[in-house]
Amino acid sequence: MADVDIAPEFSHVFRSLSRPIKSTNAVIFGQDPYPTRGHAHGLAFSVDQSVTALPPSLRNIFTELSSDLGVTRRSGDLSDWFDQGVLLVNRVLTTQTGFSLVHSNFGWQEVTDAVAHELGRHDVVAILWGKSAGELSRYFRPEWRIESVHPSPLSAYRGFFGSKPFSRCNAILMAHQKSAIDW
Repeated sequence: MADVDIAPEFSHVFRSLSRPIKSTNAVIFGQDPYPTRGHAHGLAFSVDQSVTALPPSLRNIFTELSSDLGVTRRSGDLSDWFDQGVLLVNRVLTTQTGFSLVHSNFGWQEVTDAVAHELGRHDVVAILWGKSAGELSRYFRPEWRIESVHPSPLSAYRGFFGSKPFSRCNAILMAHQKSAIDW
């Protein structure tokens, strides 16, 4: 598999897993990387700062962020969330450029199950969007879990919009004497 054929680029495949668990306050699980060349950069739902036409799911996330907290974002690069301890990890860590879910049978779910299992043993808020992420709910205590449908245009109006995941996450963190995230 050549570097140019996968998303994200090989050097970014494990980017989301590069921080210590003890510095993780929240985790947002995605499905698989954006298949558009140049979009995926190793953080779920995030795109490289050079991307100006944001993917529809990310636009919906920003719509909910604005509705929930009044925060307006222009850049789709969520590295600042990651730097604050928000793990942004996909269930499937790679895909073939141009195609979604092509690598769903590579065993990535075993890796992300292990990540969820370990995170669930710590005080980490799990934000689980969609069916794929919801499969991990068993690893997290109910009081540390926020679940809704996926932010994609196909499902956002069936429970993602209005779910207030950002304020709910901060409320959980602050109730446990942890710092809120500057979304």
